[in-house]
Amino acid sequence: VQLQASGGGLVQAGGSLRLSCAASGRTFSRYAMGWFRQAPGKEREFVAAISWSGGSTYYGDSATGRFTISRDNAKNTVYLQMNSLKPEDTAVYYCAARSTWPPYDAGGYDYWGQGTQVTVSS
Repeated sequence: VQLQASGGGLVQAGGSLRLSCAASGRTFSRYAMGWFRQAPGKEREFVAAISWSGGSTYYGDSATGRFTISRDNAKNTVYLQMNSLKPEDTAVYYCAARSTWPPYDAGGYDYWGQGTQVTVSS
């Protein structure tokens, strides 16, 4: 599976962005999908994940209440809607795919996208 993340950019605090991650191949629905982020000088942080069918979602503390993960298996795409953005959300955001659950450990992911930069100005 090859993953291509997009949708990052520069936004003011309080604004919104929607990230997309397009997957190649016909087995997209067999993978749970996750989003992680990494800010300069910090470790990679779990943001959100969604199960194969989209029926279950899981959020990190920083995302709960502000971010929403969704997927469209017909389009081989997973989304991350980010609202009420804060400067501390500034990071490179990565999408990833895995065949197991629960989804919060980065080491359990089999495939990673290249990342998309999100910058939130104050």
